[in-house]
Amino acid sequence: MHSSFFNIRRILGFLKLKIFFVLILISSISFSQEKKKIEILRAGSLEADEKIAANAQRLIDTVLIRHNDILLYCDSAYTYTGTNRVDAFGNVHVNQGDTMHLYANKVFYNGDISFARAIKNVRLESKTTTLFTDTLDYDLEAKIGYYNTSGTIVDSTNTLTSTVGKYFVDDNLVHFYTDVEGFNENYTLHSDTLFYNTETSRMFIVGPTTIRDSANTIYAEDGWYDTKTGEAELKENASVFNDKQLLKANYIKYNEEDGNGNAVGSVQIEDFENKIIVKGINAIYNESIEMATVSDSAVLIMYSEKDTLFMHADTLRSAPDTIEGEKIITAFYGVRFYRSDFQGVCDSLAYFTKDSVIQFHYNPVIWSEIHQLSADLIAMKQNSDTPDELHLTNNSFIISNQDSGKFDQIKGKNMIGYIVENEINNITVDGNGQTLYYAREEENIIGLNRSESSKISIQFKEGKIHRIVFFKAPQGQLKPILELTEKDKKLSDFDWKIKLRPISKHDIFKREPAESEEEKELEAIEN
Repeated sequence: MHSSFFNIRRILGFLKLKIFFVLILISSISFSQEKKKIEILRAGSLEADEKIAANAQRLIDTVLIRHNDILLYCDSAYTYTGTNRVDAFGNVHVNQGDTMHLYANKVFYNGDISFARAIKNVRLESKTTTLFTDTLDYDLEAKIGYYNTSGTIVDSTNTLTSTVGKYFVDDNLVHFYTDVEGFNENYTLHSDTLFYNTETSRMFIVGPTTIRDSANTIYAEDGWYDTKTGEAELKENASVFNDKQLLKANYIKYNEEDGNGNAVGSVQIEDFENKIIVKGINAIYNESIEMATVSDSAVLIMYSEKDTLFMHADTLRSAPDTIEGEKIITAFYGVRFYRSDFQGVCDSLAYFTKDSVIQFHYNPVIWSEIHQLSADLIAMKQNSDTPDELHLTNNSFIISNQDSGKFDQIKGKNMIGYIVENEINNITVDGNGQTLYYAREEENIIGLNRSESSKISIQFKEGKIHRIVFFKAPQGQLKPILELTEKDKKLSDFDWKIKLRPISKHDIFKREPAESEEEKELEAIEN
C-alpha cells in the first residue's frame, strides 16, 4: 500500500512538471506574439475627447506616430487606448520602411490588422510609381492598395487610369479594371481589364483592349504589349490594322521598331486599297516594307463589284511594286483558282495591281464557260472600261466543248483574246494557226472544218465559232460528219483536262479529281 501511494505521488509530480513547462512555453509564445503598441513621438498637445469615445485621445499640431515600421505624420489625430488605431487628419503622410509613402487628407489606420484607408487627394508613392485616387484601402502587411473610385498610375513611361484598381507594390504590378485608359507619347490605350508591370513597363492584356500607336491600331483580348519597345504578343481575336491594311490571327507577334512579325492560326491579311484578302495558317510579314508571306492552306481573295476570285496555293506572297501603293501578289506551287466566269490551275502565278494583270506560269490551264485555254504562259488583264484581255504565249490551245465528244479547237503559237460580259468574244492567232470546228447549217452539224493559216481572227457567238478571217490564204477541208474518224476530231496535242477544273470556291484546294458523267461518256465513245 505504501509503495503504490509513493508511485502515484511520483506520477502526479511528473505531470505537474510537464504542465509547468507547457505554461512557460505558452507564456513565451504569447509574449513574442504580443503586438507592439503605437508610440506618440511628437505632438503639440494631447487631450482626452469623450465626444469621440471614452478612450479617445486627441493629438494636435505636427503629430508624429510610430508603429512597427510605420511612421505617420499629420496635423491632428485621434488615438484610442487599448488599440493600435489612429484617425489622422490634415496633410497625412504614412511612411513604411522608406519604400512606400502614402499621402491624403485623411487616413484611418488600424495597426491591429495592418490596414489603412486614405481619403481625398490620395497619393501612394513607391520607388518608381505614383498612384493618385480619391479613396484607397491599403494592406500594410501585404503592401497592396485597392481603389474603386477611379485612380491614375504614373511612372517614367506611362500614365494609366481605371475605375477600379489593385496595386501590388512589392510585385511592381497593377491590376486595372473597368474603363481602363493609358497613354504616353507613342500610344493610347482603351481596355476593359489590364495588368501592368511598373518595373518593365509591359502591359498584360486580359480583356478587350485597343492600342493605337503611331502606325497601327492593335486589338486583342489576351497577350502583352511592351510600352517601351512597341513589341506585342497578341492572342484571342488579335488584329493589327491601319487605313490600308488589316492583319487578323489567333496569335500575332509584332514589333513596332522593325516592323517584323508573324501570325499563326486563321490568318487574314486584307489590303483595302487593292481589294485583296489573303488567308492561311501561318504568316510572316514586315509592316515597314509591306511584305507578307502566307503558307499552309493559303487562299487569296480578290473582290470587286463584278465578281470575286478565290485562289489557293502552297504559298502566297505580297510585296510592294516600284510604284507607291501598288503591289505584286505571287502564288506558287499547286495554284488553283475559281471565279464564277473563269477557273484554272497552274504551278505559279503573279498579280500586278498597278495594271490589274495576272500572269499564269508553268502548265497553266484556264476554263471559261465551255472553253479550255492553255499555253506556256497565260496573262489576263482586267480593264474597267474596255473588254478584259487574254494573252496566250507559246503552244497556245483553246478547246471548246460543244457537245459530248465534239470539241471546237484553235491552236497556234500566240493568241490574244477579248472577253465581253464574261464570255470570249474574239481571238487572234499569230503564228502556226490551226482551227478545227464543227460547221453548221442553222442548228444542224454538216461536217468538221479543219483549216491552217499563219494568222487567224476568230469571232465567237454564244460560245461557238461564228466567223473566221484568215489573214493569209488558208489550207483546209470540210469533212462530212459521217466520214469522221476519232483521229479526225482532234488536233495534235489535244488534251481535255476537265478533271482538274475547280467547280466552286470550296474546290480550290488540291483533291483527287472526280470523273464526270460527261467524261465517262467521252471515254466510252473513244474506246
